[in-house]
Amino acid sequence: MTGSDSAAVAGGLARHVPVLARRAMAWLSVRDGGVYLDATFGAGGYARAILATAGARVFGIDRDYRAIAAGAAVVEEAQGRLALVEGRFSNLDSIAATHGVAAVDGVVFDLGISSMQVDEAARGFSFRLEGPLDMRMGRDGPSAADVVARASERDLASIIATLGEERHARAIARAIVRARDERAIVTTRALADIVARVVRPREGVTIHPATRTFQALRIFVNDELTELARGLVAAERVLKPAGRLVVVAFHSLEDRIVKTFLAERSRAPSFSRHQPQIASAPASFRVLTRRPETPDDAEIAANPRARSAKLRAAERTDAAARSAAIERLLPRLPSLAEIMRGRA
Repeated sequence: MTGSDSAAVAGGLARHVPVLARRAMAWLSVRDGGVYLDATFGAGGYARAILATAGARVFGIDRDYRAIAAGAAVVEEAQGRLALVEGRFSNLDSIAATHGVAAVDGVVFDLGISSMQVDEAARGFSFRLEGPLDMRMGRDGPSAADVVARASERDLASIIATLGEERHARAIARAIVRARDERAIVTTRALADIVARVVRPREGVTIHPATRTFQALRIFVNDELTELARGLVAAERVLKPAGRLVVVAFHSLEDRIVKTFLAERSRAPSFSRHQPQIASAPASFRVLTRRPETPDDAEIAANPRARSAKLRAAERTDAAARSAAIERLLPRLPSLAEIMRGRA
């Protein structure tokens, strides 16, 4: 999948190309007879790569029912070795259990938004294509238009600043509130025009002024960071000892969550001489990538959307999975439910 921190990423038309696929497969260490979860099926690029190993089986998960429907041809080609499930990867362990799989040999996440989603105007992800201001990856929940209509100026500024890393967040939030008082903001073009009147592009910079605002709203509407944190915990529960976890992230906040999670889970037990009976939980992962792997110049030249990608990999130990607490992994933001209730 792709991130959305550039004009090409957030709005341009491009064929979907799986990023860092060769390195991801190397770290996943796919074996004959192994069972793997492709947590973000998308166009099936990673699933196809796993299935290239004879005897490997894959469960592909995607919350976008369109991706599941479009994957029918891949399922047929796999001849019984691929099953597709519409669902959230935060539930990947229960999805596996529903299909009679108690533990798997590998889990791979390719985060962000796919080219197919960006390039479909009706999905409302792109500021370059006129369409409804939707941005939902699934079929339920409030849309981006709902958030823009209901969130306070303060909450809008917080969302845009935190998830979009936009330094003009306060001015953008103020402009949105002023504009919605005159007319409902229901299309991608309307929102993009509002932002463009506030954020002036710098000379020599090709990024569209609305890029970061659209990115922030998409992440917020789909609760992507919470989904990621829960997905990592679910992967910890379902991986066999020596099973591999591979994550490709495109956003700095996503990568920070993965880095923090793996750092916490890979720490060796520490004992207190004052309270020797109390010890931290044994390490549940062994980190395989000391530093994140990034695309080389050739891959970036072939696929500009790859340039912000970072890959991290880890191997499951035989220690028990830890508690599922995820709060410290996430930034402080209002919840979608609070905004829709009309939080003061």
